[in-house]
Amino acid sequence: MSNPPTIEQRTPFARAQRFFRNPKGLLILVLGAFIVVAMAINGPRLLAPGLLAAALAAMLVDAPLLRLRKKKWVFPDGALLTGLIVAMILSPQAPWRVAAFASAVAVASKYLLRAGPANIFNPAALGLFAAFFIFHSGQSWWGALPDWPRPLAGQAVLLLLIATGGLVADRVKRVPAALAFLGVHYLLFTLTAFVGDPGRVAAIFRSSDLHAALFCAFFMITDPPTSPAKPRDQIIFGAIAAAVSFGVSQLVGAVIFLLAGLLVANLWEAWRRSRVGAARHAG
Repeated sequence: MSNPPTIEQRTPFARAQRFFRNPKGLLILVLGAFIVVAMAINGPRLLAPGLLAAALAAMLVDAPLLRLRKKKWVFPDGALLTGLIVAMILSPQAPWRVAAFASAVAVASKYLLRAGPANIFNPAALGLFAAFFIFHSGQSWWGALPDWPRPLAGQAVLLLLIATGGLVADRVKRVPAALAFLGVHYLLFTLTAFVGDPGRVAAIFRSSDLHAALFCAFFMITDPPTSPAKPRDQIIFGAIAAAVSFGVSQLVGAVIFLLAGLLVANLWEAWRRSRVGAARHAG
């Protein structure tokens, strides 16, 4: 029998410490820091409407569903994360209702599109994908901090993005997936620059697209419910996401190419899990 929690463990400060030590809490802390920096650059008037709409919509959808499942009210921290990521990718010029729609679709997909015990698609990616086709919404990936006005400070922010992203990927044990995605992503675009017109792919190596790729690799490719746990499977998963996103960018040119690659990799992972489950059942 486990010991009852001490008075110190029951204090709000102790509970907050435990929360921010787990992967969800750490990611909320990291994204919150990025949001503060982004608001210092772009101003809260531009970013706040979409951010608040996305976060509130996600939590309002998730909270009653969690209540039904767990038989008690719990804080929808997963929905908060989904809403933050949706808003940080979506263009801040998009109407707030687009951010709310994308977040609501994202959270609903966790319950509606499942394969066994896990949801199939990365929720934020699917919500943004739906918003793109319904509202033709743009994506700026402002949460990855691509718009720092001073070059030297911009390099420091890029290092911060890599360091915090690497920390999150390590905490959820998905470093191989992130590295495989980035490796294949830049290998394919580098080869394209050598064999074709470098100008067609030059933007991929510049600030905005570079930051977007890093954000996608560290904070979306590494989503534990929709990515594999074993390193070998993670490498295949990351490579599929990168290869498909490269293909979409070259053949279609849509701004959703990173999300398209991730969603296809999610489908592969759901198929792989179903095969493993069927093999275990047959055995």
